[in-house]
Amino acid sequence: MNSQNNNEEPKLFTFTVPGKPQGKARARTFYNSRSDKMSSVTPEKTVLYENLIKTCFQQKYGQKRFSDDAYVVANILAYFEPPKSISKKKRAEMLEGKIWPAKKPDSDNIAKVVLDALNGIAYHDDTQIIKLSVTKAYKEEAYLSVTLMELK
Repeated sequence: MNSQNNNEEPKLFTFTVPGKPQGKARARTFYNSRSDKMSSVTPEKTVLYENLIKTCFQQKYGQKRFSDDAYVVANILAYFEPPKSISKKKRAEMLEGKIWPAKKPDSDNIAKVVLDALNGIAYHDDTQIIKLSVTKAYKEEAYLSVTLMELK
């Protein structure tokens, strides 16, 4: 795997997704009486968020992507706005990184929605992700920052 020439610079993709970070919601499974089988449906909110992630990547990088045999490192930063009802002191502590957003969505669900959205877009398959980090923090404005880098 990873047969690229060592003289090449590793590929790096960095982009942001505006708005409050979301996690991947669990698919709803039900019995379909017409087909006489079980069916699963991904919640619409998750589908829309995955499409937003894809769009943000494609607007910046178009059709560029990692080769099918590249090893990829993913770094996801999820920024949340402090609650409006919080005291000024606590708000300042949140923005200084003294208080962290230990709340939903879970870090693993944030990673899942991002990596699944970029399947076939930024890389062939998310099995190529060999290192992953997700950090949740507070900022004045909520957004998601995604960095994907090829590991040489």
